[in-house]
Amino acid sequence: MPKTSNDTTQTDHTQLKAMQQVQTPRQGRILTYWIGGIFLVVLLCLFLPWTQNINSIGTLTALTPQDRPQTLEAVIAGRITEWYVMEGAFVKKGDTIASISEIKEKYMDPNLLANLGEQLEAKQGSAVATGAKALAMQEQIEALREGLVYSLQKARNKVEQTRLKLQSDSMDVVAQRTELAVAESQFIRQENLYKQGLKSLTELEQRRLKLQEAQAKLLSVINKTDATRAELQNARTELNSLQAEYADKIAKAEAELNATRSYVLGTQAEVAKLQSEYNSTEVRNQYYHIVAPQDGYLVKTLKAGIGETIKEGEALATIMPSSPQLAAELYVNALDLPLIKPGDDMRLQFEGWPALVFSGWPGASFGTFGGTVAVIDNTGTNGQYRLLVVPDPEQEEWPDALRVGSGVQGWAMLNTVPIWYEIWRQLNSFPADYTTDKKATDTKKKTETAYEEE
Repeated sequence: MPKTSNDTTQTDHTQLKAMQQVQTPRQGRILTYWIGGIFLVVLLCLFLPWTQNINSIGTLTALTPQDRPQTLEAVIAGRITEWYVMEGAFVKKGDTIASISEIKEKYMDPNLLANLGEQLEAKQGSAVATGAKALAMQEQIEALREGLVYSLQKARNKVEQTRLKLQSDSMDVVAQRTELAVAESQFIRQENLYKQGLKSLTELEQRRLKLQEAQAKLLSVINKTDATRAELQNARTELNSLQAEYADKIAKAEAELNATRSYVLGTQAEVAKLQSEYNSTEVRNQYYHIVAPQDGYLVKTLKAGIGETIKEGEALATIMPSSPQLAAELYVNALDLPLIKPGDDMRLQFEGWPALVFSGWPGASFGTFGGTVAVIDNTGTNGQYRLLVVPDPEQEEWPDALRVGSGVQGWAMLNTVPIWYEIWRQLNSFPADYTTDKKATDTKKKTETAYEEE
């Protein structure tokens, strides 16, 4: 079929170079399709879920203080004499790490403990003997008081007896005076009768002799009465002096008793001081051996060699407990602290452990491990607050190869939001959304239940 004029004209137009320049190239259409597809994918990705999180870094530590690395310190000053273990060796509680010798002159006597024991026994014996002396003096004072009672009674009896004797002698004086008066009357009558010649001279002389005898007897009775009166006065004086005499003796005995008791108390104080020194020396002898406080590994010795002198409280070595309860020690900014509560979930990445981390998609991450916030410090340092994160019992266990001190990075998981919202929040520097109270409460209850089951 022959070509028409129109077909010829169209063919000519397409073969023109200018027309070829204005046509859309094939690569351009492909690029347009790719750009449109990428834009569509990006637009769809903006609506994908994204888990908000707080990034933090730190190190592994132990949850309880007794499980953390500790230094072995020398309680007393001394000189290192021998090491019994090597670095990295496993030691049990009570195993001897090193031995030290004494450097203080006071404790260098090898028989110091025995000598202190002998001094203590001697002082105790002295205290017992002095106590017995004080008891004897107390009994002596009681005897003096009883003797005073008996002596006073005896003196009172003597006074009463002398008083009765004086009374009897006084009656004798009265009787003798009466007898003298009778003798004088008889002598006067006899003398009158002699003058009248009725009585002889001999009879008169006899009456005179009886009168003189009566006078002499009266004088004797008076002297006897005076002597009894003086004896009564002496008895009363002796009665009065007995109180003062025994009071003086008792006072001297009590003063000596108090002095003895004071010596006893001083001796007892010296005994207590010696006992304390003996006990301190006995306990000090136990510090010549540095022992492990618990099972663990001797990480590093801080003193080397034999004969090196150490001070009181100076560290000799570092020991790491054998089975610590691991926890991640993380630090967060003060701005993010209100978003985290005890019981919140966290994802952890440990140094030396292969991991592929997508912080916003924890489910798509590989090599991370779950954790739960156990402790939040109430005070911060330089705007950083410490968190202690423990393993989550409902998730995978942490690797056994982890060691205290290795690095760790954590992400505190918050609310799940669309990616576009997270980008908008980051561009506006807005804080992350608070987690709901229900979620935090449920997580905390799960953590507490897990700890109770353990």
